[in-house]
Amino acid sequence: MTHRRNARQRPPLDPATLERAALRYAERYATTRAKLAAYLERKLRERGWAEAEPPRIDALIAKMADLGYVDDAAFAVARAASLGRRGYGARRVAQALKAAGVGEEDGAEARASAREGAWDAALRFARRRRIGPFAEDESDREGREKALAAMLRAGHSIGICRRIVSARPGEIPEEDAA
Repeated sequence: MTHRRNARQRPPLDPATLERAALRYAERYATTRAKLAAYLERKLRERGWAEAEPPRIDALIAKMADLGYVDDAAFAVARAASLGRRGYGARRVAQALKAAGVGEEDGAEARASAREGAWDAALRFARRRRIGPFAEDESDREGREKALAAMLRAGHSIGICRRIVSARPGEIPEEDAA
């Protein structure tokens, strides 16, 4: 038995159904204004618009934000904390926030938090990937280069990466005060 996704044509959206779609999306997913706008624009492309006047997506998104259903700053803090727990660095956090459409002001606290927790996040990443002090044995030069590259891709600074990758197994370096 095959599942036919678009077995019947759905009617075009009107203001009420567009608002219901926005509410459903906001209740199911932690989202930003930009992600909600992209979702609503996609729905409009798929189903069309039933009214003569163009849809007021910006007003609808502002309403969702005023009601507290969409909060870019809270999204940014939660995403930064999640990435930090997984061991990703400040640069990777900034990239994720930018991709989600979080503005500079809304993401400032999250980026600052990621910078403050950079050392701990790098150690979490190294532990998870068995790099530096968490390696089972001392890596050869090629192994250290690969570990360094992995840490850089994870968004950590070159200084932190070098300190952790060059650490001997079992010897966890102290965080630099500088």
